[in-house]
Amino acid sequence: MHSYGQYCPISRASEILAERWTLLIVRNLLLGCTRFNDIAGGLPGISRSLLVSRLGMLEDRGVIQTRPIAGRRGKEYTLTEAGRALMDVIAPMAAWGERWIELQPEHTDPSFVLWAWTHVHLQREQLPKRRVVVEFDFPEQPVAYQRFWMLIERGGAELCYDHPGFEIDVSVWARSQAFTEWHLGRIEWGDALKAGLIRVEGPRRLARALPTWNARALPA
Repeated sequence: MHSYGQYCPISRASEILAERWTLLIVRNLLLGCTRFNDIAGGLPGISRSLLVSRLGMLEDRGVIQTRPIAGRRGKEYTLTEAGRALMDVIAPMAAWGERWIELQPEHTDPSFVLWAWTHVHLQREQLPKRRVVVEFDFPEQPVAYQRFWMLIERGGAELCYDHPGFEIDVSVWARSQAFTEWHLGRIEWGDALKAGLIRVEGPRRLARALPTWNARALPA
């Protein structure tokens, strides 16, 4: 990491925060992620080695702290007081981006939508009481990134990047942009179904309940 060599506090902060992926790592920590794989899941495209490097830098600079997980391998990552204060930086950035940056096709990675759904916007009280597996298929994505699974069990949901090994209960086929716009509340689930932008196959009760599991997309 190189210093700008300037006393300016914007310069000093930029030496830490302006590196690619760094603010998104902090965002995921602010959203409650504490495990490496959970942080990585919200950063499609980052390499494991780069994430390790960025986390190490943030720890060295006093933004995060780590501690071993009792009885298990790996570390738990949490924000320090300085790290938590970055909410005052990220919240205005989010407001600015929402106002001034138009949503483009390259901003509609469905794996991130699913990650945000399961980690941040899950409407737990609406989930089925039994285990349910939902398979998602996004035809415009590269073959390796077309299919994901949501595993519902024990009152929670997990995003799976490999088949979880259980029978599929509901299958969803969706255009990435329509799926993202539904998640953002810009289009209604029913309208996307009618337009053929999203298709759902499975038991009628589960198919109708599926969109209610996402608090982000629910009508205000």
